[in-house]
Amino acid sequence: MRFGTSSPLAHESARDWAEQQVALGCKTVVFPVKSDAPIGKIDSYKNAAAEYGLTIAEVGIWRNALALDKEERKANMDYCVEQLRLADYLGARCAVNVAGAFGPRWDGHYKANFSKEARVETVKMVREIIDRADVKNTYFTLEPMPWMIPTGPQDYLQLLEEVDRDRFMVHMDIINMTNSAERYFNAEEFIDECAELLGNRIRSCHIKDVHLKEDYTFQLRECAPGCGEYPLGYYMKKMNEIDSEMPIIVEHLDTDEEYKKYLKVVQRVAKSMNLQ
Repeated sequence: MRFGTSSPLAHESARDWAEQQVALGCKTVVFPVKSDAPIGKIDSYKNAAAEYGLTIAEVGIWRNALALDKEERKANMDYCVEQLRLADYLGARCAVNVAGAFGPRWDGHYKANFSKEARVETVKMVREIIDRADVKNTYFTLEPMPWMIPTGPQDYLQLLEEVDRDRFMVHMDIINMTNSAERYFNAEEFIDECAELLGNRIRSCHIKDVHLKEDYTFQLRECAPGCGEYPLGYYMKKMNEIDSEMPIIVEHLDTDEEYKKYLKVVQRVAKSMNLQ
């Protein structure tokens, strides 16, 4: 198991970036440079990661490849392809995006996200990105979401079968899939289900926490690790059993100080369970 954060932290050079990550106890990183950067800059970060023993967990995409506007969709598709090619060049474990939304917000919640059209277009989109990128050293993945496909392990498994591409694998975000009372209150059982169904197809994991508010109706709020009720140790244990090199990425915090603080929280939980 390799810890990392989604933040590059403030830094002055590629070497400074890598040194800081290692000093925090990180062994994996989210690559901080985009595909349109000069090759010299890309190589400086790639080489720094290798020199300091940091694996590259993810190349982020975070664009709506199903945008309703045709020109926007084309531009986003092209960007997906180039980011996946970058991940291949780096030997990253994966490039990751969300499926996309059928509305104005790129990651928004819309009824149309679960339409037959959305399913067909998502399968078509994933196939096109993989086929155009023609990668050999990485995988394309979709981060599961509470309000767009895939919303759970069964849904993800079905999507893998529908896409039918060897270079399509799984990105795990267990909190994003915790979108019901059943999954919240039976968290360990849900983690087991994800591990059993998706197993060695999982390329990278995000970690955060979730808190059930007392207000009506049923309201779950994402929060920093240790600020909710989720069994983070059990989650890490199961992911580590799948792959001892599995990236565990802390994300969705606002400042470098918060990343450092809550990374330590995750590391303490792991140490308490003899996972480090």
